[in-house]
Amino acid sequence: MSQMGGRVFQNISRGALTLLLSVALSADAAPPQPPADADLAVQARDAWVKRDRKRLASYADAARAQGHPLAGWVEYFDLNARLSEVRQPEMDAFYARYPGSYVEDRLRNDWLLELGHRRDWSNFRRDHASYQMRDDREVACYVMLADHAAGTKVDVEAARNAWMAQKDGDEGCQQLASALVDAGLFKPDTLWAKARLATEQSRPRAARQAVALLAAKPLDQKLAELQDNAGRYLTRQARTSPRPEAELTALALARVAANDPDQAAGLLRDKWSKLPPELQAWLWVQIGRQSALRLQDAALAAFERADKLAPDLAWSDDAAAWAARAALRARQPALALRAIERLSANEQRDPAWAYWKARATRLQGDAHGARVQLTTLSSTPLNYFGRLAAEDLGLPTPLPPAPSPLTAEERRAAQQHAGLMRALRLIDLGLRSEGVREWNFSLRGMNDRALLAAAQEACDREVWDRCINTSERTKTEIDIAQRYPTPHRAELLREAQASGIDPAYVYGLIRQESRFVLDARSHVGAAGLMQVMPATAKWTAKKAGINYSAERMHDRDFNLRIGTQYLKLVLDRFEGAQALAAAAYNAGPGRPARWRDGPVIDAAIWAENIPFNETRDYVRKVLLGGAVYAQVMGLPTTSLRERLGRSVGPAGAAAADVSDVPPAAVGDGKS
Repeated sequence: MSQMGGRVFQNISRGALTLLLSVALSADAAPPQPPADADLAVQARDAWVKRDRKRLASYADAARAQGHPLAGWVEYFDLNARLSEVRQPEMDAFYARYPGSYVEDRLRNDWLLELGHRRDWSNFRRDHASYQMRDDREVACYVMLADHAAGTKVDVEAARNAWMAQKDGDEGCQQLASALVDAGLFKPDTLWAKARLATEQSRPRAARQAVALLAAKPLDQKLAELQDNAGRYLTRQARTSPRPEAELTALALARVAANDPDQAAGLLRDKWSKLPPELQAWLWVQIGRQSALRLQDAALAAFERADKLAPDLAWSDDAAAWAARAALRARQPALALRAIERLSANEQRDPAWAYWKARATRLQGDAHGARVQLTTLSSTPLNYFGRLAAEDLGLPTPLPPAPSPLTAEERRAAQQHAGLMRALRLIDLGLRSEGVREWNFSLRGMNDRALLAAAQEACDREVWDRCINTSERTKTEIDIAQRYPTPHRAELLREAQASGIDPAYVYGLIRQESRFVLDARSHVGAAGLMQVMPATAKWTAKKAGINYSAERMHDRDFNLRIGTQYLKLVLDRFEGAQALAAAAYNAGPGRPARWRDGPVIDAAIWAENIPFNETRDYVRKVLLGGAVYAQVMGLPTTSLRERLGRSVGPAGAAAADVSDVPPAAVGDGKS
């Protein structure tokens, strides 16, 4: 989250800010004066959004003259808005005024992108040496481009990985790729691999950029045509040779597979079986992935066909993950293990795949190997998969012991930390995005005790999202009261009781939905603590006989009432199944109703096969939150497995024990 806003600033400095060049600055016009009754930072942010450079210049001068506590931000907005015209001395003066601050490094990041755009490698190298965050992929590409321009040998594999990871076609990585193509270091097979990956990720622009580097105009035109209408391209122009034509045909078939994997499978079998084997294999992977996303039984056969055609073909992590999920759904442990082994080393270390590897290992008959793997995972019971592992082994899942109280010195260090205090002021002014970025930057390098002190400062000020997220960074000292706070407790208990639902489940949901930010509003319009959409709130109010008005959705008590009533309606629709209800709350009731069709399967495997990444993660965190909150609040505890349920199947289907977890090994509810 902390970097997303910075990326917006960077994009503006490269694209939308070109509009600023047309803003006339009259020499004899009096500069607008900043209003005396409004905070300069708020006014500057507003002027930055409106591209009002006159106001920005005025506010920057006033902020410096006043010694405004957020002067750095005011000046940041001013400089960012005219970055294409700035020269190095002005930037150096800004760095000198705000050394070590977030705005210094944020503007340095923006300036590095501008310097890369200008090919000013001398200033780029100098500024990059002082760049702290170093988390911008485009800047990293410019670093390699600068090395290449200076005649320094570039790590081609690192450059390839950076370019392949680029999703939205930024200038730096594209220019790096172009330079390495010209130098003969990127071959056509690399460019086609990028085009295939971009097509798999539904990023047509990135695919076009990759093919454009082949410097073959007819290929550019044909790619545009197949992206416009893949079916027509296959009918009129597609060929199986030479290789560039075969690649384009594969891209067209992948586009068909994205909409109708069955149709793509039929075309590949009947008409395009003379494509090179590795391209056929890649297409079968795409067909399998799209079938798995639709929870279709045909997915496994497609993945197996790909494996036979080209056993050494590299699959994307996303494709391998869906092959593993499809195998788990079909209770095919050997295929699940094979798919998990196709994941990158980093992905295989993820607790999710460590857990599913253990489950597949047990289904293969290796109980000892599975127990070893599960035991390792069970040491992290505040992780969804760590808790499932502990419950599978029949181990208790107690809350961690409270850390020793913070000392006065530790509290004072947090309260006197300039970056943290600026962040809290920004948030208090309503500049939450800027405040969050400043806060997260300020946490870098803090040990557990400093993180706990910073989190406590946020907790005390009821800035709950920073309280929770900061506390979650600690490694060994865990303050469960910070990680799972219970604000609005009396009101929430009242509304949960009135709706007849588990308050711990409600707390888990709100913690994930809004982090207890009262004025939270999503990009799609969901509002308040429980992030209810306006149409949903209106419908729920009518069902529950509550007088509704949109203005009341940011009233805490009204939001809780509408949210808990809606959650109760959803729970009732899904026979009280918390996993299905959480999925419905996030993705809408119609989707989980479809996702439950098919065979009765283990509930944990059903949750793993949720097609939306956001919803899958949401369900995990809401259910884990419910289990932990029950312990925090001293409520009757239930295991995570009980909250998941034993099985999921079509509405009305009898519950079945389809898990490989022995019933006696499941947690008994005590912790």
